[in-house]
Amino acid sequence: MNEVMNLQKKIGFIGTGNMADAMIKGLVNNFQDIYKKMYVSDKALDKAEEMAKLYDLNLCQSNVEVVKNTDIIILAVKPNIYRYVLEEIKGYVTNNHILISIAAGISIDFIQGYFDYPIKIVRTMPNTPAFVGEGMTAVTANSEVKHEELETVLNIFNSIGKADIIDEKLMDMIPAVSGSSPAYVYMFIEALADGAVLQGMTRDKAYQYAAQAVMGAAKMVLESGKHPGELKDQVCSPGGTTIEAVYTLEKNHFRGIIIEAMEDCTTKTKKLTGK
Repeated sequence: MNEVMNLQKKIGFIGTGNMADAMIKGLVNNFQDIYKKMYVSDKALDKAEEMAKLYDLNLCQSNVEVVKNTDIIILAVKPNIYRYVLEEIKGYVTNNHILISIAAGISIDFIQGYFDYPIKIVRTMPNTPAFVGEGMTAVTANSEVKHEELETVLNIFNSIGKADIIDEKLMDMIPAVSGSSPAYVYMFIEALADGAVLQGMTRDKAYQYAAQAVMGAAKMVLESGKHPGELKDQVCSPGGTTIEAVYTLEKNHFRGIIIEAMEDCTTKTKKLTGK
């Protein structure tokens, strides 16, 4: 995890929202003295000042100042703000910079369209578990990005969880499976807890039991190498309580409603990209 430091890359964040906070925290925790090479800006200067003070970062008064002082620029703003930021910085970005998008629906072609010359662009889709170092980030880059540069980007996102390279044609479905899916899981945990409270458990214990069960089940999938269906079958004794609950979920279209929600999520993402 020392490649960022070895290459002496300076990293800039335009925008200081929740994901920027998670990424900065991950970088500071995983790379010694990296904060000295990190720069931040935000339209709301007080937010940038707060972030810079919290992590001892370099505070910039403008987005252009970030570009002028860094090698890797992370565009950590909402999708609807991208066009304004790109208009502002396009005269200062060179083909030595690497621009990283972390917003849903922002394609490589969309960013390239603001420049009259080829630039290095990496499109990513992280998720909020990055806050606890358990994020999942999909990564894709254009042909201008060199192999060693892409490895540096992967190191950045591996500092907040796991990162994986995929084809850009799959990026529009990533929000559905990992970018937005934590929200579905939170709803599931809340429902489990509500059911436990209904049966007499205290609310705090209900959340603890439900969340731990979900985390443990996810770890079983990742570490056992077994198909989720096989793991489910291992819990379902013939004529037992678990298969009774599974039957109720199946009867009420548990899988189908999740898949339908994912389809709607992907449709919305494609609308954002103009597809």
